[in-house]
Amino acid sequence: MSDVMWFIHLLGAIGMGFYIVLPIMIGRASKLAGAGQEGLADGLLSANRIAQYFLVIQLLTGGYMMSQGEYEVIWMIIITLLFLGIAAVGGIVSKPLKLIVASIQEGKSATAHIKKARVLSLIVLVLYIVIIYFMKYPIYPEV
Repeated sequence: MSDVMWFIHLLGAIGMGFYIVLPIMIGRASKLAGAGQEGLADGLLSANRIAQYFLVIQLLTGGYMMSQGEYEVIWMIIITLLFLGIAAVGGIVSKPLKLIVASIQEGKSATAHIKKARVLSLIVLVLYIVIIYFMKYPIYPEV
């Protein structure tokens, strides 16, 4: 069972890899014309929703594996907080992406929404990199 959970957890982490390219893709939106910005933002919104489902997979498999292993409590708290941070900011970035689409449809400038989405996506990227570090180097109890 452990190997199956590890594999599913790994697939979830790969699915969350979307957060690595998100800042690059949002940065590209400012170089596109209105219809291109709208299409890109709509696609990123859909991809973000899928990444949120991968977060649920991470929660379930990671929680199970944490309950089966012996880790320091501080490590489990750090991982949980980082996970919640990724989930929260990943969800928050949806609003500016929706506003980009709405602004373009109304014929307004979406520059402010693109900047906000880019900052939020950079925050998610940093959290994702930090959680990968802590996954690679977990803190075990001293024996």
